[in-house]
Amino acid sequence: MERLALSDKSMKRAAYSALVLAAIFFMGVWVLMAQGPDYERILQLARQRYGEQAAQTLREWQKLIADARGLEDLEKIKRVNDFLNTRVRYGDNITTWGGDNYWATPLESLGRGQGDCKGYAIAKYVTLKILSVPTERMRLIYVRAKIGSFISYDMVPHMVVGYFPTPDADPLILDNLDPDIRPASGRGDLFPIFSFNSDGLWIGKPSESRSSHTGDTGLSKWRDVIARMQAEGFE
Repeated sequence: MERLALSDKSMKRAAYSALVLAAIFFMGVWVLMAQGPDYERILQLARQRYGEQAAQTLREWQKLIADARGLEDLEKIKRVNDFLNTRVRYGDNITTWGGDNYWATPLESLGRGQGDCKGYAIAKYVTLKILSVPTERMRLIYVRAKIGSFISYDMVPHMVVGYFPTPDADPLILDNLDPDIRPASGRGDLFPIFSFNSDGLWIGKPSESRSSHTGDTGLSKWRDVIARMQAEGFE
């Protein structure tokens, strides 16, 4: 979640740009992950960058993947959602990474033990990919989240993961704001703007929207993010 002073129109424009780039990013990530992670490399980097406690967290992440391999998708998403929500504490981008639009890799989020909504969502999405949850059943969903009371609240940009048990189903939401996995129809605090996965970009509600093709705007920026993941061992 990010608290930004944006008008509704500006926020939509910013969200669209971010998600066009994000869709490109995850298309590349899917290719990189085809052969599975290099766990030895990931653990080595975690220890070098963040210390032994970080390496222990990444070993627990590796064990989570090993233990969940043979489970049904619904149990996989529950375990992954619980794990990331408890191993990573929320911190805004400026505090955590020194910038307001940084997309952290799973190693960075778990290694530092802190991140924003994008960090949670990326780590969950990538982990579920490693667990062979089909691409067509998952999307990263960019929403406006209602934060506060009925009388006084803010509408802030936020990102979650949506899991579709069937193509036309109401998606189940994996979120760091609410630890319970519930259908999107039961999350009246979330207002979808766009969603995307490795296959494309959608506009509007995930269960009702139509696919939209993306161009190569900002490709060089996301090539850098993909390169970081590859260097970390997400091959």
